[in-house]
Amino acid sequence: MTWTRVSLVLALVAACGLAACAQKSNTRTLTERERDSTLGKSAIPGGAAVTRALEESDSAAARTRRLNEAASGQ
Repeated sequence: MTWTRVSLVLALVAACGLAACAQKSNTRTLTERERDSTLGKSAIPGGAAVTRALEESDSAAARTRRLNEAASGQ
């Protein structure tokens, strides 16, 4: 191997090492609730049904919370 090839290989190894240490992007992923809400607000067929399902889920959760608080005497 010539010195040119050796230096090229070393440069390639250094570049790969630096790329592996690069800072990861701070992209935030959406929660399932956020994805469903976005889907419900869109104009695609069935989007309104997603919104209604989220509202029913919220209503059921609130009802369950009230029943649990009543049962525990809070």
